[in-house]
Amino acid sequence: MISVDNLTVEFNGSALFSDITFNINDNDRIALMGKNGAGKSTMLKIIAGVSKATRGKVTAPKEAVIAYLPQHLLTKDDATVFEEASKAFGKILAMKKQMDYLNSQLETRTDYESEEYSKIIEEVSELSEKYYSIEEINFDAEVEKTLMGLGFLRSDFARPTTEFSGGWRMRIELAKILLQKPDLILLDEPTNHLDIESVQWLEEFLKTSAKAVIVISHDKMFVDNLTNRTIEVTMGRIYDYKTNYTHYLQLRKERREQQQKQFDDQAKQIADIQQFIDRFKGTYSKTLQVQSRVKMLEKIEIIEVDEVDSSALNLKFPPAPRSGNYPVIMEGLTKKYGDHTVFKDASITIARGERVALVGKNGEGKSTLVKAIMGEIEYEGKLQLGHNSMIGYFAQNQASLLDEDLTVFQTIDQIAFGDVRTQIKNILGAFMFSGEAIEKKVKMLSGGEKTRLAMIKLLLQPVNLLILDEPTNHLDIKTKDILKDALKAFDGTLILVSHDRDFLDGLATKVFEFGNKRIKEHFEDINGFLRNKKMENLKEVERSVAK
Repeated sequence: MISVDNLTVEFNGSALFSDITFNINDNDRIALMGKNGAGKSTMLKIIAGVSKATRGKVTAPKEAVIAYLPQHLLTKDDATVFEEASKAFGKILAMKKQMDYLNSQLETRTDYESEEYSKIIEEVSELSEKYYSIEEINFDAEVEKTLMGLGFLRSDFARPTTEFSGGWRMRIELAKILLQKPDLILLDEPTNHLDIESVQWLEEFLKTSAKAVIVISHDKMFVDNLTNRTIEVTMGRIYDYKTNYTHYLQLRKERREQQQKQFDDQAKQIADIQQFIDRFKGTYSKTLQVQSRVKMLEKIEIIEVDEVDSSALNLKFPPAPRSGNYPVIMEGLTKKYGDHTVFKDASITIARGERVALVGKNGEGKSTLVKAIMGEIEYEGKLQLGHNSMIGYFAQNQASLLDEDLTVFQTIDQIAFGDVRTQIKNILGAFMFSGEAIEKKVKMLSGGEKTRLAMIKLLLQPVNLLILDEPTNHLDIKTKDILKDALKAFDGTLILVSHDRDFLDGLATKVFEFGNKRIKEHFEDINGFLRNKKMENLKEVERSVAK
């Protein structure tokens, strides 16, 4: 058991949270929830030993292994993918190497009675006890199975890590963590860089093979499927629920209603006391009673009602201008980069009003197809946009296209029209821009803030063909729900590239699967597609490992 005792973190005299205490038990699957800025990532870093608390401590058994995957990491590039992942077993292999060395010393030395010889025997015994208590592992097979589960191909194993993007290197770090079989795994937004299949694999691995897990995630389905406990960080304290995210939301609502009732009752009590004091103050016969009530007021501890984000905003896209019957038609579409074929002979027709999801492993051509539709890259074959197609496009790099010299408010004010102009501050607030933040220049925003701002711009422009490439990576659950509701009400055609199953659920009615240089059409929603794919993927991984 790992215990968190009286953790307090203060910045400039102001407490982020105070006297936080809880235990982490074997098989706990904890979702750490709370609004942005509540201190979730800070708490995770303290438990990981990366940061220090102002006061308080984290206590763990001596041999306990705590592994931490941050949102952003700096990796060294001095090995192949397979070699880097194998570093997870570095301590065990170093232990074996040291044992072999010490045993060779015992075989060659003859000073049997010396103190040094006795020390070598003692060290060998201690190392042997640790080494042979570890379950026998086929290191190469474990590395292979984990890397393939996270989306790597066998042909990737010998490639240097320098050839991979930051997202793929994050997967290598995740593989190293999973291979260590730690006592506690700490994950901060682990699904941001994973495709749907890899998210499913990670979810299943954590449920069946991990010990204790604490995760911060905005992927509602991932959190719901994985966790059995929810710890909410709010207003500098925590609430601990022995249940998953969805049930926690209901319990939190009931808790707040109860707090509000207690607060209202107390407010009435205070008003009655104050009214008595005001009425009889200066009345000689009531002096003692007045003094008694003054003291009573001083002793009352004001009940706090937990903050609730009441900026529930019903955003709607402007009505979609009517397009032709088929906004996108492709015949025999092929895309190559040199000798590498991304996909070939793709023939796709997307009808007006259809909602399609593009899914598959990273690197199989989803974003490439979107760029072809947008006319950003060359290709072979035929691709035709329908009559009067007006495209709203959210690219993965959309944030970098904003005017850096404008403020947040100016960015939206430039494109807002009609009644929307009176709601700009409310809209910005729903996407976590409030107070002084709306006057910040775009150049001062973080990557996540820029992404949210770019999404607001898209929400306010009249289009009839929406193409969104990984729109949810930097959005929290509430903001994603606002976007999802707006997309449900959108009356145009929708093309979505996303790994977020909960976000796609109820949005996409057809799935285009990218893989093996082909694009396969599935006439089912995302849940039907995933049910079928999950079986195929398990068999595929088992077959590859057996080989």
